Amino acid sequence: MEATTVAEVLAELATLEDRKVRAVNEKHGDDHGVNLGRLRAVAKRLKTQQELACLLWETGDTAARLLALLICRPKAFERAELDAMLREARTPKVHDWLVNYVVKKNPHAEQLRMAWSADPDPVVASAGWALTTDRVAKKPDGLDLAGLLDVIEAELRDAPDRLQWAMNHCLAQIGIEHTGYRARAIDIGERLQVLRDYPTPPNCTSPYAPIWISEMVRRQSD
Repeated sequence: MEATTVAEVLAELATLEDRKVRAVNEKHGDDHGVNLGRLRAVAKRLKTQQELACLLWETGDTAARLLALLICRPKAFERAELDAMLREARTPKVHDWLVNYVVKKNPHAEQLRMAWSADPDPVVASAGWALTTDRVAKKPDGLDLAGLLDVIEAELRDAPDRLQWAMNHCLAQIGIEHTGYRARAIDIGERLQVLRDYPTPPNCTSPYAPIWISEMVRRQSD
C-alpha cells in the first residue's frame, strides 16, 4: 500500500471545504471551512502517521494542521518542537488541539507548562495556564494553589482575552476541585466580575467563576 502524500490530503481537504462552516469558524478566529466530524473521519482512516503529520503541519494550512494533530504521535515531539509549534499556532482551534491532544500527552508537558505560564506573549501564556488547569484537576500535588490564586487575583481582570479565559478557567477549577480554596475562589470571582455578563446559551454553564463553581459542585453532589 502506497503512503498517502501531502498533496493527496490537501486535495481531499479542499473537497470538504464548506463556505457556511468557514463563515461560522471565522467568527471565532479560525480560518478553515472543514466540518470537524469529517476531519476526524479522515484522521481515523489515515491512522497514526507521524511523518505525514509533520509535513501537514509545515503547510501552515489550518485544516491540515488540525488533521496533523489527530494523526501524530504526541510523545514523539521534542520540547523545542512543541514550543515552536505553539508559537506558530495562532488560530484558536489549532492552539487548543495542540495543547489538549498533543502537549498534555508529551513527557515535556510540565517543563512547557512552567515556561509558557511566564511567557510575555499572552497567547503562549494561556497555554501554560491551560496546562496548569489540567494539573489542578488531575495532579495537584506540588502545585501552590494559594500562589496561583494570588496571581489570578492580581492579573485576571486586565489580562488579554485569551489569557483571561485560561486564567478564569483555572480559578474555577481550583474552586471546583479543592474545597479548602473554594470560598476564596468564589470571592475572587465575585470581586473581579470577569465574564459575569458573558452570553451563555440555555442549558450551558456560565463561565463566570462563582456560577461555574457552584453549578459543578452541585452536580458532583447529586
